[in-house]
Amino acid sequence: MIYTLTLNPSVDYIMELDQFTKGGLNRSTEENALPGGKGINVSRVLHILGVKSTALGFAGGFTGEYIKQFLRKENIETDFVQVDEMSRINVKIKSEDETEINGNGPSIYKQQLDQLMYIISNLSEGDTLVLAGSIPASVPKSFYQEAAEICRQRGARIVIDAEKDLIQPVLELKPFLIKPNHHELGEMFDTVIDSVEEAIHYGKKLKEQGVENVIVSMADKGALLLNGEDVYYAVVPKGDLKSSVGAGDSTVAGFLSGLSNGLSLEDSFRLGTAAGSATAFSIGLCEAEKVNELYKRIEISKT
Repeated sequence: MIYTLTLNPSVDYIMELDQFTKGGLNRSTEENALPGGKGINVSRVLHILGVKSTALGFAGGFTGEYIKQFLRKENIETDFVQVDEMSRINVKIKSEDETEINGNGPSIYKQQLDQLMYIISNLSEGDTLVLAGSIPASVPKSFYQEAAEICRQRGARIVIDAEKDLIQPVLELKPFLIKPNHHELGEMFDTVIDSVEEAIHYGKKLKEQGVENVIVSMADKGALLLNGEDVYYAVVPKGDLKSSVGAGDSTVAGFLSGLSNGLSLEDSFRLGTAAGSATAFSIGLCEAEKVNELYKRIEISKT
């Protein structure tokens, strides 16, 4: 079973306007409310691609109930720890530009952290835990490291897609997959990465620290997969970029979906790249039909 962890999930309230007037009355032309968070995105795309997962994290109040009910309607299993305060609301205003107002989220207490760690301690060999996104201020920065150590002891695979300070302590635990984009990879080594060759160089440095697989997304320059001594390079099909939000999460979901369905490493990478591109070419997360279309068009070579 694949488990995804979102420590600070949200209800993303998306409002589309023809024009946004600062300081004046604005009326939306369209509205939507979706569960947000990197781990939740991974679970939703896994479901789109026909793979089961369980979404973990913290949820509270009417917003927490909305998140759980929404996922259940999509037939995604959940095992959220109940917290006292309501889960946050993030307001996203789409007009000439996109404006975001993100909530802080609820306070998390030791008893609730212990409950979540207990759930994680029941994972076993054959399970995968996806650690995705930032950590709330009330949660110790060591949480991902502690969760990953439990997974290592239990024989479960670790996937992490987070900022530099959260990834670094997990590297010694030899995670199964890390998926930075080229900007995030550069930040990990205090440099700027502009080329595929530079991404390969620093991706190999990550591999030397014990990571089993590294996927580096490079927007229109394609994507890289480093595994063992092999480096795969995927050329991304041309398309109309509508939003990069969720594209990285979709890449992770596509890759794990491929492996879960018995695809080769190369074809799983192709599926991950297709899912990430399909989300980037969409408003919201990808659709299965678009992923399948792009999958057939993605060219992969070994470098």
